[in-house]
Amino acid sequence: MKKLVLISAAASLLATAAFAQTTVTTTTGTAGAAVQIEPQYRTKIKSYVTEHKIRPVTTKEKIVVGGRVPADVELESVPADWGPSLTKYRYVYSGDRVMLVEPGSRTVVQEVD
Repeated sequence: MKKLVLISAAASLLATAAFAQTTVTTTTGTAGAAVQIEPQYRTKIKSYVTEHKIRPVTTKEKIVVGGRVPADVELESVPADWGPSLTKYRYVYSGDRVMLVEPGSRTVVQEVD
């Protein structure tokens, strides 16, 4: 009986560890992770685009989350007032959408709607 309890406990620990490993990998990967933007910053981002009359870029392919921005498209710096967690990214305004881009890989990590 003692062996059965120990085996059950060990199996439970292994299953929990495997689940935790999967969870961490899923949420921390750059391409798979969603960038969290507070509602007040979403409003600032939308206001910024209209107030500064940002012209959208045009590309052959639609720019989408998870895709890469073409090398000929200039990435713009994210203003500090968009929130401290976003300043490490760059952005592209395309098709009436603000796309946050990881500058090293040029991968779109979030669409600001």
